[in-house]
Amino acid sequence: MAIAMVEPPPSLILPARQPILSPLSWRILISVVITVLALVPICTLLVPEQSPFHLSAYALTLVGKIMCYAIGALALDLVWGYCGILSLGHSLFFALGGYMMGMYLMRSIGLDGVYHNHLPDFMVFLDWKALPWYWHGTDHFVYAALLVILVPGLLAWIFGFFAFRSRVKGVYLSIITQALTFAAMLLFYRNETGFGGNNGFTDFKRILGFPIAAIGTRAGLFMITFATLVGGFLSCRYIVTSKLGRVITAVRDTESRLMFLGYNPLGYKLFVWTFSAVLCGIAGALYVPQVGIINPSEMSPGNSIEMAIWVAVGGRGTLIGPILGAFIVNEAKSFLTASLSDYWLFFLGAMFVIVPLWLPKGVVGVFQRLRNKQ
Repeated sequence: MAIAMVEPPPSLILPARQPILSPLSWRILISVVITVLALVPICTLLVPEQSPFHLSAYALTLVGKIMCYAIGALALDLVWGYCGILSLGHSLFFALGGYMMGMYLMRSIGLDGVYHNHLPDFMVFLDWKALPWYWHGTDHFVYAALLVILVPGLLAWIFGFFAFRSRVKGVYLSIITQALTFAAMLLFYRNETGFGGNNGFTDFKRILGFPIAAIGTRAGLFMITFATLVGGFLSCRYIVTSKLGRVITAVRDTESRLMFLGYNPLGYKLFVWTFSAVLCGIAGALYVPQVGIINPSEMSPGNSIEMAIWVAVGGRGTLIGPILGAFIVNEAKSFLTASLSDYWLFFLGAMFVIVPLWLPKGVVGVFQRLRNKQ
């Protein structure tokens, strides 16, 4: 009897070890990091405000916010571009990280705001008598930082375990993730949940003892966000270029053949899904002190769809592409909402049509084609 041989997916026959970055890419990255970390404090604190080279608080906040979006897009690209899992609920993890940091910032307001019996101002307005149990310890930064990692990570692991074990995939998984974030948004809109209801958290005063509105604090948050973006990119590159990355990519290509070869995809999918959620939560935690507000609208399914657009515009499965896509789309959004506010949604809808038809590999794919022609 002839035995049919099943060849491994193409992803698994590639070299097991690849360099994280080429020598040229390393030199470019190190140069960019040194330049940003050196020039931002100078242009913010030392250059006079009248100079065109001065970085204002508005500029720091705008670029810092977009960098947080870029980290979220990077996290989504890891699961969508490399593992083939299209999540339409990543805004939930982004918002949960933001809420965990917001709890710490609300507890840091202290006597500067309405503060009675160690209650945040919105609880005082709602006539709460005691702090809910899940708020205890959030006045300590280290504990809040742990929550930023643990809450999105634990929720992602629990959801992923049941979804992936049940072999839910494709459009069905995408719809379930969208339903999950919509249900969480409705929950957080309720005042009795203890998260500020419609208004959420706002009017922050300080972080780690530093005035949150001070230009020096803004510059510090900007540089921390930039360092996190670089660190997140290198971490994702390390994953996708390792042996683990080969298996993850094989899950995307032909999961059934991978299982025939003896691999159990559950653990691999759970790892990349949970890591992506944690990275998204960290992005949300960095977003809140810079923007100054977090409310349930950050969990809206529309935000998750926008995140998928950033990935598609930049180039899915490239890691650098989603970062570019986040900057391109959000800079266009800032311009159009200020100058042509009535046409922003038309522009967003046009991208839904243009990108799949003429830019299937995004902006990075355009550069790759131009380089191949040379």
